Amino acid sequence: MRALASPASLKGVLTAAEAAAALARGLRSAGAEAEELPLADGGEGTAEVLGARVVRLERVPDAFGREREAPIRELPDGTAVVESAEVIPLDPSRLDVRAASSRGLGELIARVGSVPQLLVCLGGTATMDGGSGLLEVLDELRAPTVALCDVRAALAEAPRLFGPQKGALADDVLELENRFADHLQSFAKLAGAGAAGGLGAALASLGARLVPGAPYVLDAIGFRDCARAADLVVTGEGTVDRTTFDGKAPGEAQRVCEELGVRCVLFGGRVADGIEARRLSGDPARARDDLEELGLGLGGA
Repeated sequence: MRALASPASLKGVLTAAEAAAALARGLRSAGAEAEELPLADGGEGTAEVLGARVVRLERVPDAFGREREAPIRELPDGTAVVESAEVIPLDPSRLDVRAASSRGLGELIARVGSVPQLLVCLGGTATMDGGSGLLEVLDELRAPTVALCDVRAALAEAPRLFGPQKGALADDVLELENRFADHLQSFAKLAGAGAAGGLGAALASLGARLVPGAPYVLDAIGFRDCARAADLVVTGEGTVDRTTFDGKAPGEAQRVCEELGVRCVLFGGRVADGIEARRLSGDPARARDDLEELGLGLGGA
């Protein structure tokens, strides 16, 4: 039995690579041949999944002005890669959308220098400022830039969909929606404009091309070919909800598997949004039945 262990990260618990290794160990202990292929979608861990190497570290402010070291990375073809989650990450110890700023990412991009192309990975940030902090320090992009968006949401949708997980209360969400109603209007309706608290719109206003992150990453790492060669794909992430199926890597992995006719089990450490998300993700009983049918019964696991 050939299995593909292909999860995204479980935020605050395991990186995508660590989760893939743990899944693969379990599958091998049940008698399967298991290949590890961690996933990302523009959010946390994307640069690592793409195989971008660190070329230097820069000291920049995080979302709350605290100094941190953030990497500038490089792909084999010379493309520079910066990841928003490595600069202004979501910090569970401080959730404050009114205070969080994207300025640090702007500073890091400004220091990239002369490169043939820039890849900016958007997702996993503490910010909901519409990219205003970034635009304070960055008025141009010095290289052709692709922004990988971990969600397809437009700018106006971002406060309601992602504000609460960043600490926004009902009044904050309403205020943000009103603020975004007049913010970067020419770019606000683009798919992905709401990524990373509106950084998609800000980068688009500087000439970046917004690209859905999950299909880009899955194509770059050869997921389709690996899945085609497998009898079972196991994917998942920390929280499975409606956004999982609207731009996140596990949802895209499931879609590709359905297209290929390959069995896919999708797990979530937490499943939200009611019965529909629970059905789509595969509840534990259904997942166990799938594994049993494939000869990979894990007993009480």
